[in-house]
Amino acid sequence: MKFLCKELWGAVFRKQIDNLRTNHQGTYVLQDNHFALLTQMANGHQYLEEAPKFLAFTCGLVRGALSTLGIESVVTADVALLPACESLIEALDIG
Repeated sequence: MKFLCKELWGAVFRKQIDNLRTNHQGTYVLQDNHFALLTQMANGHQYLEEAPKFLAFTCGLVRGALSTLGIESVVTADVALLPACESLIEALDIG
């Protein structure tokens, strides 16, 4: 996860993740307080409902990177206040 937060995020968005939390059971929350793909729509609250659509690419990017590393996961994103976003990553236990 540190690789994802520092290297991958930095290469794609030119900054590191602002916060990484975990429950130590395979669930991680990545928080970006100034997400690059949402900054243009941060001027008005009318875009808050549409914002999650712009995070689909990022969820796929994170899931693909983890899959390449051999970690199957479910990645979802949430926007409560523009331009911040949170991504929830649940690593699946492949038995």
